[in-house]
Amino acid sequence: MLHVGLDLSRRRLDYHVLDDVGETLAVDAVPPDADGLCRLSSRFPVPIRAAIESMTGARFVHDQLELAGWEVEIADAARVKGLAPLACKTDRIDARVLAELSWRDLVPSIWLPQPRIREERERARFRLHLVRHRTSLKNRVHSTLLAHGVPCPVSDLFGLRGRRLLERLRLPQPWLANVEASLELIDYLDSEIVRYEIELERLGADHPYVPLLRTIPGLGWVLAYTVAAEIGSIERFPTPTKLAGYTGLCPRVYQSGASDRRGSLSKQGPRYLRWALIEATSHACRHPAYATRYQQTKQRLGTQRGASVARVQLARTLAHAIWHMLTRNQPFAPASAAGPLAA
Repeated sequence: MLHVGLDLSRRRLDYHVLDDVGETLAVDAVPPDADGLCRLSSRFPVPIRAAIESMTGARFVHDQLELAGWEVEIADAARVKGLAPLACKTDRIDARVLAELSWRDLVPSIWLPQPRIREERERARFRLHLVRHRTSLKNRVHSTLLAHGVPCPVSDLFGLRGRRLLERLRLPQPWLANVEASLELIDYLDSEIVRYEIELERLGADHPYVPLLRTIPGLGWVLAYTVAAEIGSIERFPTPTKLAGYTGLCPRVYQSGASDRRGSLSKQGPRYLRWALIEATSHACRHPAYATRYQQTKQRLGTQRGASVARVQLARTLAHAIWHMLTRNQPFAPASAAGPLAA
């Protein structure tokens, strides 16, 4: 079997080929498009095992080469750096390192979601992308009013009363034109976001996880669909601790001898899953099962960081509850409540 290390950049795909005894057979580069990958796959006979670091475009390379009969693993870039720290780092050296790891069967490969899960993630993530653009435009309108000394006596500047206020604005150009253009874009984004939310609700009704997740306080259609898409398959997490670690909401651990310290959050998992769980805590913190502990944590740590730490702690608790719910196929029922346990 041949072993190939691949290093992807914007204009080229460097590769390094080793034979079954670890000797170099070829070192070259091809364009990272369909034609270049076709030429690469036709140069060497199968079976071939290849490794490429996780990055934008790596999944395209993976799919194209697997269609040609290759066995391709996508490696965790951070773990590759830990296995093989380099003093001199170039694309060709990276390809050689990945080929060596493949030959020694040490590639720290990551889980690859199926096409259906990738589609679910793209829908939820693009909806959030639109929301962030809308928020940016709204913040720009607020800053324009503040810069020109225009008061905002309404709670929602983009509601009915706020729009009447904006219609009466008398701002100099080009600020007035910028506000008008921002309002048009906000209206368009509103319609697109509503369309995506309707689609998520329709698709979520047939999802095996979404109806269960919606029983959690704070998880509506959008957040439930996002959590389900980001988790993918609950079977790949053997324990609730593994799922909580995947969210990236657990602190880093530094141990040496008798020293055991906790650092900042690892933030290693998908940021969209972290966002969804943190958003859910705004409502879950008032649930009878969590309210007392949440308030105790806030008061114990003070006003400066108590609220943020309490929300992260509650988000981890929700991750544990989600694992129990999905593995047992049961709705939300905290341990203190009657019925099946989920947290």
